[in-house]
Amino acid sequence: MNIVPQGKRSGVLLVNTGTPAVPKPRAVRKYLARFLMDKRIAPMNRVGWWFVLHLFILPKRGRVSAEKYEKIWTDEGSPFTIAHEKLAAGLGAAFDEEGLDVAVRCAMSYSDPSVLDCVRELKDAGCTRLVVLPLYPQSAYSTTGSVSDSVEHALKKARWDVPCDFVDNYHDDPTYIRAIAASIEHAGFEVDSDDKVLFSFHSIPLVDIEAGDTYELQTGATSLQVASELGIDRNRWTIGYQCRFDKGREWLTPFTRDVLTRWAEAGVGRVFFICPNFAVDCLETLYDIDYELKPFYFDQIEQAGRTPDEACFTYVPCLDRSRAHLRVLADVLRPHIEEVPRD
Repeated sequence: MNIVPQGKRSGVLLVNTGTPAVPKPRAVRKYLARFLMDKRIAPMNRVGWWFVLHLFILPKRGRVSAEKYEKIWTDEGSPFTIAHEKLAAGLGAAFDEEGLDVAVRCAMSYSDPSVLDCVRELKDAGCTRLVVLPLYPQSAYSTTGSVSDSVEHALKKARWDVPCDFVDNYHDDPTYIRAIAASIEHAGFEVDSDDKVLFSFHSIPLVDIEAGDTYELQTGATSLQVASELGIDRNRWTIGYQCRFDKGREWLTPFTRDVLTRWAEAGVGRVFFICPNFAVDCLETLYDIDYELKPFYFDQIEQAGRTPDEACFTYVPCLDRSRAHLRVLADVLRPHIEEVPRD
């Protein structure tokens, strides 16, 4: 990673996937259309895919997904948006307390505020250097790579020729590892017991790995280091992958559901379920785990002839807008931000 050159003011751009503006079919379709037309997400023929997506997929998926978003929405709005706004504000305040001249913005790849809008804001704020941090601890072609595409396009569109440092990943950052381990313990995990940890990551197509994507290596490294931080043996934890996009391609396995099935049949101790590659809780955690994966696990236990209880499955929330998460992001970003005297 290259340190950005000396400048007057650093601009930090945090980037994540995004969320619909409201939990309604029309807004969800708009969001999904932007997401699913990304060539890194759906590498199909652009014209043919556009028609299939808009005529056959979005009408149904927009309605179904809107119902899911309704269940996780809060009185304040999207929990995803709120968490990112808090992170940007908290990170800006933390750097300000350190005497660092930093402007922080948080952009979304497929919703608002867009990467282009935030790049323009940082340019207008007088920033003379830029640090981009995709909020994906483990980098992947379909996530971090997409952010790289968006930032490159936005800089050209904004006509901003600025030194830019792109933080590709932070999967083994010591502060991140300690924060994940601490969150597991805070959730009630007992080291001196038979409690188990399931590290569940978003799956990616095998073709990406065959093309050189190091995502699988990073998920493994994160899990191993967190387990070492907890001080638990290999038989106390495993890895699963969830949220495959389609069935037309082979995806990174083992799938999380298959792991849960094996553990239900084996009658393991309490399961602590955590998603270390999601920086902020979103539909894939707030809905999928509570409404799909947890009930699925309980059903598998019943099929194995036992009666499940609430204590046998604990979801460990994402770092989200916590102080621990702010420390992680600040530590990841700090080497890329030089201390510059204020005017």
